[in-house]
Amino acid sequence: MPVKHCSVLVMTDYYVPGYRGGGPIRSLSNLIDRLGEEFNFKVVTRDRDLGESEPYATIAPDKWQSVGNAEVLYTSPWRLSPYSLQRIISTAHHDILYLNSFFSPLFTISPLVLRRLGLIPEVPTILAPRGEFSSGALNIKPHKKRIYMAFANSSRLYDDITWQASSIYEESDIRLQVGQRARVKQVRVMAAPDLPSTALGTYPAGSKPKSTAGVLRVAFLSRVSRKKNLDGALRMMSDLRGIINLNIFGPIEDQAYWVKCERIIRQLPGNVRVEYRGALSHDRVSDALSEHDLFLFPTKGENFGHVILEALVAGCPVLLSDQTPWRGLEEKGVGWDLPLGQPELFQAALQQCVDMDGEALLAWSRRAHQYGIRCSQNDDILRQNRALFLESLDLKSAR
Repeated sequence: MPVKHCSVLVMTDYYVPGYRGGGPIRSLSNLIDRLGEEFNFKVVTRDRDLGESEPYATIAPDKWQSVGNAEVLYTSPWRLSPYSLQRIISTAHHDILYLNSFFSPLFTISPLVLRRLGLIPEVPTILAPRGEFSSGALNIKPHKKRIYMAFANSSRLYDDITWQASSIYEESDIRLQVGQRARVKQVRVMAAPDLPSTALGTYPAGSKPKSTAGVLRVAFLSRVSRKKNLDGALRMMSDLRGIINLNIFGPIEDQAYWVKCERIIRQLPGNVRVEYRGALSHDRVSDALSEHDLFLFPTKGENFGHVILEALVAGCPVLLSDQTPWRGLEEKGVGWDLPLGQPELFQAALQQCVDMDGEALLAWSRRAHQYGIRCSQNDDILRQNRALFLESLDLKSAR
């Protein structure tokens, strides 16, 4: 076994076996799966999934335990306080502190405050905002976010932090929000795109069941929240010709928002059939997507979008907003990435898919599958993520 470079202490609201927290869980678990032989990862997280009142049945709360390539501390709610986190961080030996969010009160803001007050060990700190700086994300509850960002700036919580950018688009967002608007003179940003899983489905696109012209099976798979823009997706269905079967997968994160979506569903014409299919565990995602002709995801902001890659690998072309790093899809013949301000373009793409016959859809499916496989096998991404930690370790040595 190779000698491990260093210990990385990860603070995150949700981790496996959870799945309701969506992409950030996938990003982190893939990172640890791929680099866990080289770095010693320790994860501090909640003992239950997003929106759940009971802890995971398979874990021991408040005890360090081995989970895959990491040691994980699943923390009970009554032990989640700044004081408890200060004790945990101070006693868990680590060379690098890794924060898996920007706006998390307990798992990011509290450690940053403790760090600023000198109450936890001074080590290089990496912060991965996970798409939280996109314009669409910042426009959700913007007043509250602006207040915190002003506080963080005046308190110098950002000082000497390395920011992880998952794409050139997120790097631009980070530099705008943390540099230009927060007036921080030096912003250290490193590009390290989210790592895909090594266990993505290998659905044989050539055997995908054929649809006929005039019928389209559409999947929307994500948390039901304002950021994911399900209401926008539903409104795009109203004027389409043909039969559209839309299946919605994902946990309902915002109940009031879901009620709004239900009202839109009831107003859709009879040729649009919508069914809510509930949340899916990670091991069921690929099979579910492979049963559809199109993945519709007009999200307001993604730093990566693991479900997008899973859809492609499953042979399911994608119709996305231009608020993800997945661009130039139409010229590749695998989907579309369109501006949210022009819903008529989404409707035109949807109608194009409805009108395609089985052979045309199958050709798109094959190309999507092949493109997804190529993207999942990009070794440059692994090297960039390794460099993120090694260069942070160099910063520690230079102190």
